[in-house]
Amino acid sequence: MNRPLALLAVLAAPFLLGGCLTSPVARSGGPGSITVPNTTPDAIRTAALAVFPRYGYSAARSNFPQSLTFDRPAGRTGELMFGGPGQSTSMRARLQLLPIAGTNDIRITTQVLRVTNADRPGFERETPMLLRSWASQFNAILRDIRDQAANTRPAR
Repeated sequence: MNRPLALLAVLAAPFLLGGCLTSPVARSGGPGSITVPNTTPDAIRTAALAVFPRYGYSAARSNFPQSLTFDRPAGRTGELMFGGPGQSTSMRARLQLLPIAGTNDIRITTQVLRVTNADRPGFERETPMLLRSWASQFNAILRDIRDQAANTRPAR
């Protein structure tokens, strides 16, 4: 009885997993990601520098044009949950800018980090927030960035 079920599972696996490979590139990425059509990294940076401060974030050291980084103090609850005595805690959003091959589109993915001692260079400690739900909190911010940066590449 187990043998037919195992055979059925082996035969069904390619059909079940095949759907993962058929998503259009422009719609892939999951929560906390968005595709900005017909744009440039400079347009995305300009839009992000305008949008993030409205949500309480300030620009931080970045590896532009591969990524942009923004920090926000964690507040009292964040200090209690993630910090310790004498440690400042910040939440950091790192946006990875990934050009989509064969297009003028750029996918932005978000990585969320908790940073202790964020105001002390050399003593900072970044801890990734592993749940994708943390990144999905940035969907509204990413939509604002997309709306400002989309279709900014000059026509040829």
